Amino acid sequence: MAKTIVVKQIGSPIRRPAKQRQTLIGLGLNKMNKTRELEDTPSVRGMIAKIPHMVEIIEEKG
Repeated sequence: MAKTIVVKQIGSPIRRPAKQRQTLIGLGLNKMNKTRELEDTPSVRGMIAKIPHMVEIIEEKG
């Protein structure tokens, strides 16, 4: 079974650079307090690392 992580959006993309907004959309987040369960891969971890002020990792499974 693949490892997964639950990511929650805690920051608004308003007045943020376009790249940061696109990263949120790439993670499947677009509204405040929305959560997504994503596969724990280096690319997802890198996207989260680019916007740590707008997302938080709630839990890690697997």
